Amino acid sequence: MKNSGNLPERIIFPQGEKVGNEHFIGTAWLSLLVPYDEMYHCPVYNVTFEPGARNSWHKHPGGQILLVTGGRGYYQEDGKKARVLRAGDVVTIPPHVKHWHGAAPDSLFTHIGITTNTHLGDAEWLEPVSDEEYDRLP
Repeated sequence: MKNSGNLPERIIFPQGEKVGNEHFIGTAWLSLLVPYDEMYHCPVYNVTFEPGARNSWHKHPGGQILLVTGGRGYYQEDGKKARVLRAGDVVTIPPHVKHWHGAAPDSLFTHIGITTNTHLGDAEWLEPVSDEEYDRLP
């Protein structure tokens, strides 16, 4: 697999394109593996986070599923303690639950994301995860 040179070869799905929007802190890449369509209504994508990278708080009106494929990262729901994630972990996120996910400060983190029930609407992006919040993680 060809990558940018700073990612390990063990990433099993394409690295994709660098994410360039205000919903991510740090460097992350996205590869759309199964696009949204009218038959399946569930896009599937590979996301690779560099150490310390994370997305902003957000909600999915139809829910989301994360399949962790490499590295170490975090998943946190609003008002709950962050959960450490490693390869093989699965996270099922109910509709409308405010959450974020991203890499640990010392590890690359990759996951397959599946957005379910997309006919219910797009993700609602909220405030960034502050450095203070992130620095308090285990």
